[in-house]
Amino acid sequence: MLAGGFRQATRRSAGITTGCAANSFNVVFFQRFSCFPERADYYSLISVAADSNYLGLPFFFSLCYAPSMPARIALARKRRSRSAWFAVLSFAIVLSAISVPAFGDQPGTGESKPATDPPQTEFKRFQLVFEPDAYYTDLDFIIALTQKPIPDLGEKTEAEIYGALFSRAAVLPQFIVLEASVNPLPYFGTYIRSHWKRFYQDAQVSDNFNWIKTITAGFEEPYAFSVLFGNVANFAVPGLQDTKGLGYSGYLISYGNFHIKDNRLIQDDWWEIEWKIKGDRKSPVKKLNWSFRIGAKEHGNPNITDVLYLSFRRSRVDYKSEGSFLLNNSGIEYTYSMDRRTFSAIQHYLTVDKKWPFESWRIALALAVGFVWDSSKKYTGSLATGKDNFQFIIRPNIEF
Repeated sequence: MLAGGFRQATRRSAGITTGCAANSFNVVFFQRFSCFPERADYYSLISVAADSNYLGLPFFFSLCYAPSMPARIALARKRRSRSAWFAVLSFAIVLSAISVPAFGDQPGTGESKPATDPPQTEFKRFQLVFEPDAYYTDLDFIIALTQKPIPDLGEKTEAEIYGALFSRAAVLPQFIVLEASVNPLPYFGTYIRSHWKRFYQDAQVSDNFNWIKTITAGFEEPYAFSVLFGNVANFAVPGLQDTKGLGYSGYLISYGNFHIKDNRLIQDDWWEIEWKIKGDRKSPVKKLNWSFRIGAKEHGNPNITDVLYLSFRRSRVDYKSEGSFLLNNSGIEYTYSMDRRTFSAIQHYLTVDKKWPFESWRIALALAVGFVWDSSKKYTGSLATGKDNFQFIIRPNIEF
């Protein structure tokens, strides 16, 4: 939920759907069965392939699939078609843009690349990892299921990092990771609205702009509990204390009992299952965070729409800035959510950020801007607004 928690999707931070390595990769999309016109209300799920030996990504989608009502499909057909193609096209274009320079990325000055494969670290059955952040703080407990230590992948370019994690995603789970995470500033936003009502009202600059909501928007839960069944990779280089990082890939199941809407806490026992690849790596010259995920979210509150989604996030800090001004010291996150039953667009979430690093301190000031668009169909009953909602995002942060 990013310095590095594996839920961190969820948004920074923070936790897959892209092809940044040499492997072929097909984006998930939905297509009507043209050969069975009498079953026009049923859909097929085109599976994702990160490699020829990929294992069962579409499985959990089959659990979430439910045929839609013909009447609702007819009403939503045009909007769904436009929104789905827009999401897939945007996804492909942005990934192409951020990936091409990465493939030619060379280890920066100050990063020592070993002449041979690095030695593996000693085996540890249990490991504890804590990652603080203003928007997403997590505590991870890593449990090894075999006698093998977390593999050290050593020095890698950005493209090689993605390729290594995608290749390991096809391997049977060798680790279980338990995580408890909290979203401090978004959670604090609900506290302000509930306990400091006058202060919150004073933050309402106009009918459509509240600066507290603008800073805390984009997070739909105050906290979560998660378990990952998958694999872990270590990007540390033995002998170099200032080069470190972990990567995760596998199936993630999360649970929480509250939902955030307009800085209000709403009772909601929700479950989320996703397939994702995420991680972070920090060296003397740069810091890289990434997350690629595809999943489904089921809400216990009947007034909140259940969704399927695909999401990616990539963030990079270059302490010794060289090369592309657009791609270095920058980040992007995009999430597209659709109704689980009708496949109509429910949410578009997009942020882009720019960073200003301080090399001597190994920190960077960051400012993310973007928006969240919610369909009027996202909420029903007592939570319904009757119209689409558009919310600007301005998110200052400090990255360590």
